[in-house]
Amino acid sequence: MIKAFVFGKFLPFHKGHEAMINFALSKCDFLTILVCASDKEKISGTVRKTWIEESFAKRKNVEVEILDYLESELPNTSVTSLQVSEIWANVFKKRFPDYSLVITSEEYGKLVASFMHIEHIAFDIPKKEVPVSATAVRRDIFANWKFLPNSVKADFAIKIVLLGTESTGKTTLAKKLVEHFNCGLVLEAGRDIIANSNSFSFDDLHLVAKEHARRIDQAISGNSPLIIIDTDIHITKSYSRYIFQKELEIDMEIYKSNSASLYLYLDNNVEYVQDGTRLNELERNLLDRSHRQVLKENNVSFVELSGNWAERYEKAVEQVDTLIATIQESRFS
Repeated sequence: MIKAFVFGKFLPFHKGHEAMINFALSKCDFLTILVCASDKEKISGTVRKTWIEESFAKRKNVEVEILDYLESELPNTSVTSLQVSEIWANVFKKRFPDYSLVITSEEYGKLVASFMHIEHIAFDIPKKEVPVSATAVRRDIFANWKFLPNSVKADFAIKIVLLGTESTGKTTLAKKLVEHFNCGLVLEAGRDIIANSNSFSFDDLHLVAKEHARRIDQAISGNSPLIIIDTDIHITKSYSRYIFQKELEIDMEIYKSNSASLYLYLDNNVEYVQDGTRLNELERNLLDRSHRQVLKENNVSFVELSGNWAERYEKAVEQVDTLIATIQESRFS
């Protein structure tokens, strides 16, 4: 029985890693994937382990382990070095005393193997098969989004939610932002499930909540980490309270799908337009109060957009640009 291992930071796990692991599986009977997580890194080894396990859930001859280590005790570097390779090889020998093979996509792999007195097989060291590295992803997640497995995308999606009562321009603004940023869009499920705000059942709101969450989850696997979302679960809960005087019980998974990085709330100080499916203007304004109250109770902070349509759009773009810059700088460093 050939037992092999691969190792790395997997920060983040990407399709190059995935290809290397699939290659490794073709060379052994049992494979251990070792996640090396430093005490100085922001993303825990447990999160990285979950990414990999989800991607290889159907493979029975794979296990994922975590090696938590202190940078004061072990070097955290990817530089090819005899000294560093020997240090890590000693760690791996204790961890895998009966393993005969290590597979890597790095030049230092053969050094580690030689110190362990086991075989090394290299996989795509020039990174031609899958032209990506974790460093490249950390530097620009937008340019390298296509190289992330869906299990990883869920943790790096940048979700922007537009909130507000009826007839405040949420859908129009959402579409303009998508055009500007060339990103994903989730339109509110309520518009498709509930044809008229004056006539629907309490059970319809459960359908809306589930379908909207499904659409968000689906959008995460799209071509951009940025997703503009027209309304969210708190607005559905507000409709429940305002129309039926009942609280809508929601599963935690639905809340998780709806959680966002930025909430933009469109003020109702714009011209009311009745399209035949909306509440009347008075009720629309009372619903605005309900929305704000539900958001406050759930500790959802938002940036308010007011003024004319052009001013709302400009402020929204500014807010999204600021958020993207902040996230790019802080996520890994």
